[in-house]
Amino acid sequence: MQTSFTPEQLTDPAIARSNEILRSCVHCGFCTATCPTYQVLGDELDSPRGRIYLIKDMLENERTPDAKTVKHIDRCLSCLACMTTCPSGVHYMHLVDHGRAYIEKNYRRPFMDRALRWTLAQVLPHSGRFRAALGLARLGRPFRRFMPDPRLRAMLDMAPRDIPSPSPNDRPQTFAAQGPRIKRVALMTGCAQKALNTDINDATIRILRRHGVEVVVARGAGCCGALTHHMGREGQSHASAAANIKAWVAEMDGEGLDAIVINTSGCGTTVKDYGHMFRNDPLAANAARVSAIARDISEVLEGLDLNARAEPLRVTYHSACSLQHGQQIKDTPKKLLKKAGFAVVEPRDPHLCCGSAGTYNLMQPAISGELKARKVATLQATQPDVIAAGNIGCMMQIGSAAGVPVVHTVELLDWATGGPKPPALIKND
Repeated sequence: MQTSFTPEQLTDPAIARSNEILRSCVHCGFCTATCPTYQVLGDELDSPRGRIYLIKDMLENERTPDAKTVKHIDRCLSCLACMTTCPSGVHYMHLVDHGRAYIEKNYRRPFMDRALRWTLAQVLPHSGRFRAALGLARLGRPFRRFMPDPRLRAMLDMAPRDIPSPSPNDRPQTFAAQGPRIKRVALMTGCAQKALNTDINDATIRILRRHGVEVVVARGAGCCGALTHHMGREGQSHASAAANIKAWVAEMDGEGLDAIVINTSGCGTTVKDYGHMFRNDPLAANAARVSAIARDISEVLEGLDLNARAEPLRVTYHSACSLQHGQQIKDTPKKLLKKAGFAVVEPRDPHLCCGSAGTYNLMQPAISGELKARKVATLQATQPDVIAAGNIGCMMQIGSAAGVPVVHTVELLDWATGGPKPPALIKND
């Protein structure tokens, strides 16, 4: 794709990076075949290729974003299926992130949009606030029909009926390995996950300790910044990321770390990109060090000798977009489950998004609902005993309609290697 940025514009590192990405696009349109929003809406501007043209025009002309451009970019899930499909290696993630940041700085949204986005940015990255908000949502659910905005109704619908108590394992501390220590890792406990499902971190700590891994929850680490990053709120997202970098580097320079373990794949995609996010920042070197040792939990477990013996359950594996497209981890979780003894199947079109995508199911409930219905139908068609996934957002999205338990992959592997039965399966007995 030809671009016409001026030499002055190209002195901006963000523009220079977007120019590089734009020039790698060859207009082939392969991305439209795997774009969920294009499949649902059928509009070229709701495909990666269409959004690329919109972003190019906006950035080249330093144009104040108009409502049409903002609408189509807001509709992007950032599922990154287009990056898996693209034969030219177009790094769409960095381009759309730049586009969103530009919109955030240069476009004044309608009042309700501003209010909702501000609220989500102030609540979701903080587990305590999020837990309180979930309690308020539960109280507000009987008044759902009086809500004037469908996004408010979606927020009430997404709130779980049961809110788990905080886990003592999520506080900063060190969990000693059981037996000889073979590795030392930091566990990212996340933000929303600590309010929505405490079983995931608990299972992660148990299985790692059982296999000789010392686990530290670093003081000062928290939200990865992904939720606000995808809203274009760079200042807030970078502040969250910087806190993590400093907390983990302190551990790396102290007793050392073999890996930073992440069990929420949306967070993993972002942490692995810290090196890019901070490439022009004084934290650049340390950000690159963090990204270099960031690992999804499945990657870490693959390197351990798991002595597993599972019950004969039929497990349908849902591949989170942030894991298969963002991190290009496709087979490892399935191999681990199969090796443990589970009967593993996949649904039709496993590359397509379930519609969760961070805050997408709250801000774009109609499109998200259509994608959810399609995904749940393909999952149910496999007749599973349980559905496994590697991302809390997918689990919440699918679990509300699946009709069978939805658990994290690590919960099943923990159970198969001597841990307790996942609570979601016990409830279903």
